[in-house]
Amino acid sequence: MIFIVEDDIDIREMESYALRSSGFEVEPCGSGAELFEKLEGAEPKLILLDIMLPGEDGLSILSRLRAGEKTADVPVIMVTAKTSEIDKVRGLDQGADDYITKPFGVMELVSRVKALLRRAAPKEAEHEKLVSGAIVMDSDKRSVTVDGQEIELTFKEYELLYALMSNKGAVQSREKLISTVWGYDFAGETRTVDMHVKTLRQKLGESGRSIVTVRNVGYRMD
Repeated sequence: MIFIVEDDIDIREMESYALRSSGFEVEPCGSGAELFEKLEGAEPKLILLDIMLPGEDGLSILSRLRAGEKTADVPVIMVTAKTSEIDKVRGLDQGADDYITKPFGVMELVSRVKALLRRAAPKEAEHEKLVSGAIVMDSDKRSVTVDGQEIELTFKEYELLYALMSNKGAVQSREKLISTVWGYDFAGETRTVDMHVKTLRQKLGESGRSIVTVRNVGYRMD
């Protein structure tokens, strides 16, 4: 079940039609209040969340979702008409897994949803620890610690850090990181990688400096 939170009825119906046509069950909501009411009896696989909503805005709703026991790990795609970097970074920093900017095509929407659901699908666990300086990733616990202190990362931040740490010392192009973390049919821009790296560095503190920008190419974990 994919929950759509969008107050514009035309956009909500377009999103619902596109996802239903692709085989997904959809639960449309016109506000945050309606979303939380419907969440009482349902467990969504993904939430498509508009930022500009009447009453409680999308960023506030996102914070509540991430604080909730049942919804803390539900994948969330933010939908926004805003194009400034700060709005997108705020969403990613508060726990969004991806964003899509209006106007967008239905094929792009479906592609983003499929890619995120594929990456979020549970996999058979293989116990592995990756260490880079003070950063330790434990795949069995799916945890990240810096100097022994656990760091809270979104799903995409964790996958991005894993891609860098498992190839330590090797340069990863933005295109390769997109195919690894978001999936081969991801329709977004490489700027998405840059914004995720920015929030990841902030959460890692001083250890974030080990993620090195390779100009005009991508990133490397030293």
